[in-house]
Amino acid sequence: MSLLIRRTSFQSLQRHQEGITTSTGIRIRDGKLRILFYCLGGISLGYWLYTKSNSKVVAAEPSKLDIVTEESARLWHKTQRTDLPTYKPEQVQQHNTHENGIWITYGLGVYDVSEFAPNHPGGDKILMAAGSAIDPFWAIYQQHNSLEILQLLESFRIGNLERPEGTVIDDEEESSPWSEEPQRHALLKAASQRPFNAEPPIGMLGEQFYTPNKLFYVRNHLPVPNIAADDYELEIEMEGSSKQLTLKLEDIKALPKHTVTAAIMCGGNRRSEMTKFKPVKGLSWGAGAVGNAKWSGARLCDLLQAQGVPPNEKNHVIFEGADLDPTSHPYGASIPLSKALDPRGDVLLAYEMNDEPLTRDHGYPIRVIVPGTVGARNVKWLTRIVVSDSESDSHWQQNDYKGFSPSTDWDTVDFSKADAIQAMPVTSAICSPLPDEHIKVNDKGDIKVHGYAWSGGGRKIVRVDITIDQGQTWHVAELEQENIPDGRHYGWSLWTVHLPISKNQVGRNVEIWAKAVDSAYNVQPEKFENIWNLRGVLANAYHKVKVKIVK
Repeated sequence: MSLLIRRTSFQSLQRHQEGITTSTGIRIRDGKLRILFYCLGGISLGYWLYTKSNSKVVAAEPSKLDIVTEESARLWHKTQRTDLPTYKPEQVQQHNTHENGIWITYGLGVYDVSEFAPNHPGGDKILMAAGSAIDPFWAIYQQHNSLEILQLLESFRIGNLERPEGTVIDDEEESSPWSEEPQRHALLKAASQRPFNAEPPIGMLGEQFYTPNKLFYVRNHLPVPNIAADDYELEIEMEGSSKQLTLKLEDIKALPKHTVTAAIMCGGNRRSEMTKFKPVKGLSWGAGAVGNAKWSGARLCDLLQAQGVPPNEKNHVIFEGADLDPTSHPYGASIPLSKALDPRGDVLLAYEMNDEPLTRDHGYPIRVIVPGTVGARNVKWLTRIVVSDSESDSHWQQNDYKGFSPSTDWDTVDFSKADAIQAMPVTSAICSPLPDEHIKVNDKGDIKVHGYAWSGGGRKIVRVDITIDQGQTWHVAELEQENIPDGRHYGWSLWTVHLPISKNQVGRNVEIWAKAVDSAYNVQPEKFENIWNLRGVLANAYHKVKVKIVK
């Protein structure tokens, strides 16, 4: 159960014997609070405050609730607290170690996070802001501007920061890292604004085999870099070797050009459906965090072979982008060297998308395309490639984009024990009809249903089954797909089926189910409860859409 606690220090929560009332109307008694954190990019994005099993939780009286809004919470760090002391910047700077206590500032607020940092998965990153401001971090990780996290931060507040007269606290400065974000199509539905993450309307997604560039879903983790073609450079190196190659954009374009059709899917695609079973932490993606495109560029295997990189089943290829966090650490990911060296793996240094130059949101001027692999490994704004005997140490490789048992929670999770997602599992989605749509039966007595299906690892979709009667009868859909050998079938398949409607179904609500089967005869699981995981990734259960059949 998520609990929101305002203006109460961590220490006082531990010492409190009478019970506390949270702003959600929950009173906690007779139990210690524990704090669990989920870290993304070294910065906390979510948390849970909960009681141990022997604690008692009872409803609070409405009159005692401290109700706040997100709008008012965003003013807290800009507001002088008259009930708290004021500290000079040099006083805050003295608290930058575990021995002296860890203090940070945000706007006008001074916060004691000494109890927070040791229990935080990215505690080493928090120490970079110890004794100083977290403002530069939160200017990038704007997911923190939620009611939950602002309340948590305010609970750590111990004072006010002394500022020179006339100082204005402004979160929207021209120097903001978000000041040069590109324009996006108005039809993209945003899951977050900063960083920008959005998907197209699901009803438009399956209309064309190649997803239009302007409607291709956008997944960003950091501000979008603005790179001039003339300034672009790509470094390629082998760990432990003096060999290093630096390529300009024109050098890459001068190499033999290859084209591959590949779908790219976010690891959190369809997370919103999994959340309906049990809450998870992550962007609330629908079924539109996927797109299919024709990618063109130079093959990575050709470059690596020209550099004399030998095959090694234990080695990895690390990719780093030009998108940086406040500590100048880039977004990074890695894939097995065997995938990178395999000519049938079709890994590209791509500069074109559907016969057009990449847009900034999609990695201009160069991104790596790793067909059949989760979107997180398809690094955009590629600036560095390293052949290494170990995986990328990036947060997004080590502490995110991994799957876990449904019984694993944030108290027991160990990211180091799970493999990073590479190839994605088989999945499908219904693009039309839309949920709650009223569908008219045609003259032939049926309704048309269509959508997409895809499986990672180059596995071809061999069948899509659709039912309208809870699985009593199934109908096989017609497939639209490339005629490519299995193992290199990296593009998605579009499917269409005409479902016969019985007289007793007219005027009633029905639920349409879709499940896909790939060339290895992997089949989507029926229910999300069996594949639930705390990050909400790999959400590939049957896709189900409720509609009403009308005359």
